[in-house]
Amino acid sequence: MARRKRTSKVLEKAERRLASMTSIDPNLDLGNSLTLARFSTLIETMQTKENAYNTTLSTLDKLYREMLETERELADMAEHMLLGVATRYGKSSIEYGMAGGVPKNQRRKTLRGESPIPNSEQAIATANNSASTNGNKNGKPAAPTLA
Repeated sequence: MARRKRTSKVLEKAERRLASMTSIDPNLDLGNSLTLARFSTLIETMQTKENAYNTTLSTLDKLYREMLETERELADMAEHMLLGVATRYGKSSIEYGMAGGVPKNQRRKTLRGESPIPNSEQAIATANNSASTNGNKNGKPAAPTLA
C-alpha cells in the first residue's frame, strides 16, 4: 500500500491569497518585510519542499516493494538450498541438521491434544509430582512430620 502523499491547505490558501493581493498591487509592500515578493518566495519554497517530500515517499514505496520482492526471493532460495542439502545428504543426515533442517529421526510426531513430552518422561514427571506432594490435593508439599 502506497504511503499517502501530503497536500497543504495552508499552501493552497496562500496561493489564492497571493493571486488576490497581486490584483491589488503587483509590488505591494505592507512594511515589516511583508512584501508580495517575499510571500511568493516562501510559497515557492513550500511547494519545493512538499514536492520533495512526496517524491521521497514514492521512492520509499518503490524501495519497500523491491525489498519485499528480494526477501521473497531470499526465502525461496534458502528453502531450495536446504532441499539441495537434503537431496545430496538425506533428510536424516548430520549435514541436513547443520544446514538448519530438523533431521527426520529427531522430529516428534504428536497428535492433537497430546503432550510433546515422550511417555517415559511424562511418567517420570507425574511420579515426581505425586511424590513431592505426598498425596495433598492442593499440590503443596506435605509438612514434615515429627517423630
